[in-house]
Amino acid sequence: MSTVTDMRRQRPAAISVETFDVPLHARLTDRACAPQDGGVLLYWLGQAGFVIECSGMRMLIDPYLSDSLAQKYRGTRYPHTRMMAPPLDPATLDRLDLVLCTHRHTDHMDPGTLRPIARRFPSVKFVVPAASVDEAMKRCGVEASRLIPVNAGQRVQVLEDCYVSAIASAHETLDMDAQGLYPWLGYVIELASAQGAVKLYHSGDCVPYPELADRLAQHAVNLALLPVNGRDMERSGNGVPGNFTLDEAVALATAAGVPAMLAHHHGLFDFNTVSPEAIDARARQERAAGLQIHRAQTGCAWHVRNPDKRE
Repeated sequence: MSTVTDMRRQRPAAISVETFDVPLHARLTDRACAPQDGGVLLYWLGQAGFVIECSGMRMLIDPYLSDSLAQKYRGTRYPHTRMMAPPLDPATLDRLDLVLCTHRHTDHMDPGTLRPIARRFPSVKFVVPAASVDEAMKRCGVEASRLIPVNAGQRVQVLEDCYVSAIASAHETLDMDAQGLYPWLGYVIELASAQGAVKLYHSGDCVPYPELADRLAQHAVNLALLPVNGRDMERSGNGVPGNFTLDEAVALATAAGVPAMLAHHHGLFDFNTVSPEAIDARARQERAAGLQIHRAQTGCAWHVRNPDKRE
């Protein structure tokens, strides 16, 4: 009999966490800190943003490293004042190969971050929802030739050893335009190396919908990067669509047979967060059931190794 628990045991997540006390840009420019064994390294940028490194490749997903939202919403009910400073200045990056944006909202597709990146790295391309190409051109400050548009159900090669598969997300509704394009996406990122492939899933902003777990299970990902800030009528009614609750994120990982999740989208705006203690408590609770839960935090590096290459 096959069970979700059996699936986890067949595909255990080989994840280790390292803490560091130097600025992130210093860590990223230190070649000795690059992944040495074909694994993948992740660093949190706050909110839904991450640096992902593997086999000499470096990419960013949903980087929000400016104060664009505080400038936009100053004096309003939700002023979007940062609870944490940006851990990285794009100007300090020494190299970059790719940027992925899951959707058009500013904390995921930020002109204050993406335009400086586009100028600093003129060969870098941007993976964006095909439904939002025009908006992405404006926000990134680039021509269409620098975009890699994707839609739900597509799998595209974005770098020599990297493929991206798009899965529709619901934020808070599962939307599709007249051309069959989904504005809210999640990405399965397949990173190949001599040690074997590692698969990461970043849901973007998402709430549960009936087909999601089955769609995710088809990809057999090793680690899911999931938002856990939840949602309520007060936020939704004031233009702040929400995400999975912590319980819902855990339920998705369990139903899809994902062996590990990294909880994010917390700690940036005081009206749209969840306590770190709640995430840590749930991590302890789920450990016995075989699900690893890690809380996104600065000053940490997550090293994900191919589960078939265990030591």
